[in-house]
Amino acid sequence: MRAVRIDRFGPPEVVVVDEIPKPSPGKGEVLVRVAAAGVAPWDAIIREGKSKVSPQPPLTLGSDLAGSVEALGPDVSQFVMGDEVYGVTNPQFCGAQAEFAVALARMIAPKPPHLNHLEAASAPVVAVGAWQMLFEYAQVQSGDTILITGAAGNVGAYAVEMALDAGIRVIAVARAIDREMLRALGVETILDSSAPGFESSLPQVDAVLDTVGGETAQQCSGAVKDGGRFVSLVSMRPPQKPGMKSTFFYAEVTSERLRAVSDLFERRKISPQVGSVLPLEDARKAHEMLAGAPHKKGKIVLQLHG
Repeated sequence: MRAVRIDRFGPPEVVVVDEIPKPSPGKGEVLVRVAAAGVAPWDAIIREGKSKVSPQPPLTLGSDLAGSVEALGPDVSQFVMGDEVYGVTNPQFCGAQAEFAVALARMIAPKPPHLNHLEAASAPVVAVGAWQMLFEYAQVQSGDTILITGAAGNVGAYAVEMALDAGIRVIAVARAIDREMLRALGVETILDSSAPGFESSLPQVDAVLDTVGGETAQQCSGAVKDGGRFVSLVSMRPPQKPGMKSTFFYAEVTSERLRAVSDLFERRKISPQVGSVLPLEDARKAHEMLAGAPHKKGKIVLQLHG
């Protein structure tokens, strides 16, 4: 089968599409015939050798996938052959960008029926990450006010939609060019992160959800009320201040969390964010996009079947 591989760490040039044996599922695993696989910033981190969770090369890149069940490993009873599924492969975030991929059964779920495979493959890590930020770590609820940095990004936009659906007021921090998009999502208060001194006009909020890190995260941390929370997917050492609980976490995709996200998709409360779509053979070009080459806004996705 064809797979996106690296034999050594390095720049996009180390990415190749190679022929490797078709894998077999083990205990608690499912073999997925991959229809589409997401390409994300953490793939570049793995490719560069900066990941703390992935194995050493040679390895197959990719975590997000959508497709159909090809074979079941021992002790897997929640799926049957032919089921359409989506999710991620494993906690090491590798193995998805191939014609067939082994995934842990506990990290996939039935694909939302109204999403196509490209849309489904774009969602698992970023949508579950947004869900966890809001409801597990920030623990916000209806009537609260939150501030989201990078609100127009892949994670940020999901967090915006989920928050508004839950009756939470959103303050969006983003670039000026994203204002129209955020207005369309229903955000009323949008602050330009590139404007000098924008942080001086920040209202007090119950939580900050940080998807960009750096100086913007530091600037926005002052908006958190006493007893509030600062939650980040990107800042391993998030801002600290008295009276504020700071948390950094890695998204943990599970079947249960995917089902919660699927319900939001099916009720049209959140929308998939597919960007550039490429064939598997152009995986290196996808990594060049991660490194700065022009591409469409949204998640980069490799299309394999269907």
